Amino acid sequence: MSWVERLKGLLRPIDEIDSADRERLAAAVPCDPIASCEDRGRVVVRGTIGALTLRQRQDTPWLEAELSDATGSVTLIWMGRHEIPGIEEGRELLVRGRLSVADGVRRLYNPHYELV
Repeated sequence: MSWVERLKGLLRPIDEIDSADRERLAAAVPCDPIASCEDRGRVVVRGTIGALTLRQRQDTPWLEAELSDATGSVTLIWMGRHEIPGIEEGRELLVRGRLSVADGVRRLYNPHYELV
C-alpha cells in the first residue's frame, strides 16, 4: 500500500469512521470519573444519556441531558436549543467543559461533545 493510500485512510470524514475506530479514539482520551469532578474544574467525562428534558427559561429553550457513568451523573445543558441531532437517550458521549456544582448537582453548560 502506498503512502497516499495510507494517508487517505487516515483522513476519512468522521461519518465514515466505523464504530470500532470510534471506540478506539474515545478510549484513547483520558476521562474523569464523574463522581470525582469538582466545582469549576475543567473536565472530560464519558457516559450514557439516561434522560432528555426540554425546559423553558425566560422564553429560551434549554435542552437538558442526564449523563451517567459508573460513578455518578452530570446534567448537560445546552441553552437556546430544542434538539441536537444525535443527542438521544441511550447514546454514549464524550463531553468536555467547565463543571458547575450547585446544591449538590453537577452541571455542564453548553459542553463540547463527541458522539461515541
